[in-house]
Amino acid sequence: MRAQPALMTALVTLLMTLAIGWMDHITGFEVTFFVFYGVPIFLAVWWAGSRTGLTIAVISGLVWWLANMSTTPYETQLGYAWALANRTVYLCVMVFAVAALRNKQEADAARIQMLEERRQLEKDIVSVSEHEQQRIGQDLHDGICQQLAAIGCAVRVLSEDLQAQGLQSAHDASLIEGSIQQVVMEARDLARGIFPVHVDRSGLAAALEDLGKMMSRLTGISIVVSDCVDVPLDAPEVSMHLYRIVQEAVANAVKHSGATKITIAMKLADDMLELRVEDNGRGMPPTTRLRADGMGLRTMNYRAQALQASLSIEPRPQGGTQVNCRVPLEQLTPPNDHEEK
Repeated sequence: MRAQPALMTALVTLLMTLAIGWMDHITGFEVTFFVFYGVPIFLAVWWAGSRTGLTIAVISGLVWWLANMSTTPYETQLGYAWALANRTVYLCVMVFAVAALRNKQEADAARIQMLEERRQLEKDIVSVSEHEQQRIGQDLHDGICQQLAAIGCAVRVLSEDLQAQGLQSAHDASLIEGSIQQVVMEARDLARGIFPVHVDRSGLAAALEDLGKMMSRLTGISIVVSDCVDVPLDAPEVSMHLYRIVQEAVANAVKHSGATKITIAMKLADDMLELRVEDNGRGMPPTTRLRADGMGLRTMNYRAQALQASLSIEPRPQGGTQVNCRVPLEQLTPPNDHEEK
């Protein structure tokens, strides 16, 4: 009815008011139908707004006055008019109460819609970010890495030719070849970190093992992967969310904690999959833990919410920081599996 014109709403509620007034008239003053006048008033306010509701409230008061005129027990017209005024005020107060309820309902609906749009926006941002990381990682692996490998082969041929000629510059060419091979290895490590295609194929535990080795080579920090159970995860997005949470936690520890050792662990406990990243650094400031206003921390929180997991960032008793992500095992099953069951 909200989509109908206000005149249509006013006509429907007016007919309801007249019907109630007719019932009120034939039953007499002793059996009053006054409370039922609130029904069309409520509908008028809910469907068409306060102005239409006030109009119906005034009309309801007049209909009540006319319906009970012949059977009223009041001895004077002044007393009857005073009763009419009281009832009309009551009906008008009801209009404002219903209007407040309607405004609250609309505000709640708008807030829910805003939260849904915000969640969808966060999902789109993470999706676009993931797509761009995969594209960059693929381009890095298939483009720059291959070109560097080709240059390394060319330098090797050059080094062999110079050695055959007995030239001293052959040693320099050999050093250049070694440097290029090292750059190719680091570029491939970066590509695997940006685009971990192996998450789905080898399992999350193997992906975390590779992440620890790759970050150790790039940073020189001891990164130990221990107690990583091999949990079968058939949904690619679940594996990617968990991998990115650990990756961001390790990156934060490397950048900000000054740690010399980072530990990654994954275990099953009480129908929960628990991921933990610990470091022996100086820890995070309390204000940063509470606000979580960095892009990385917000992304971690969003990924945890997408899995209906709990994410906590707390200080370690021995010093440093620990990041815990606990995921219910039921969330690790793809939607199709739930539907088949």
